[in-house]
Amino acid sequence: MDLEKTYYEKNLIINNREFRYKGIFKVDDLFRTLNRALDEKSYQKREKKTEELVTESGKRTYIELRPFKEKTNYVFLMIKIKILLDNVTETQENKQTYSQGNVALIFDSWVLTDYQHRWGLKPFVYFMKGVISKYFYKFPLEESFPNELVSDTNHIYQQINSLFKSYRFQEKKIAKEEDILKIVEKEIGKSESQLNLF
Repeated sequence: MDLEKTYYEKNLIINNREFRYKGIFKVDDLFRTLNRALDEKSYQKREKKTEELVTESGKRTYIELRPFKEKTNYVFLMIKIKILLDNVTETQENKQTYSQGNVALIFDSWVLTDYQHRWGLKPFVYFMKGVISKYFYKFPLEESFPNELVSDTNHIYQQINSLFKSYRFQEKKIAKEEDILKIVEKEIGKSESQLNLF
């Protein structure tokens, strides 16, 4: 099954829904969460492209995933997920190793239909079916596919969002060494000035 065929009718349902985050995170958690969310919605995973570049400011990784779900012999749901990890460096927080940098996920969702082969490659029948479907009558089964795709994409987006919200909580909870040293210096300075008063 080749989803890159040129004769699929491709209907873009969600275009460039973006998720952005800057801070600490674990790359393994990101992909574990993404894979679990795709499995929950019965998508078959497929990786289209991976690029990695190491720069002075950190690693830059680009990954494009195209998971898909086969609904009928002629209809597929596909979510294109572009993941960009930029300026990623390793950092230690409370004896745990985290990555720190910028994360961007971009979601495009497509309904792919292959009615050309379903209708026996007869152009007139294919054309009439398209006109009827667009202007007069939507078949109930076909009408549910875009709604399901939107729901699936939203589920994956929410899983990723809740993962990164947990990191924001951890960032606030974890005190950095420099901050603790500043607080101690201030307290020591106050206690010395109080001692001088007596």
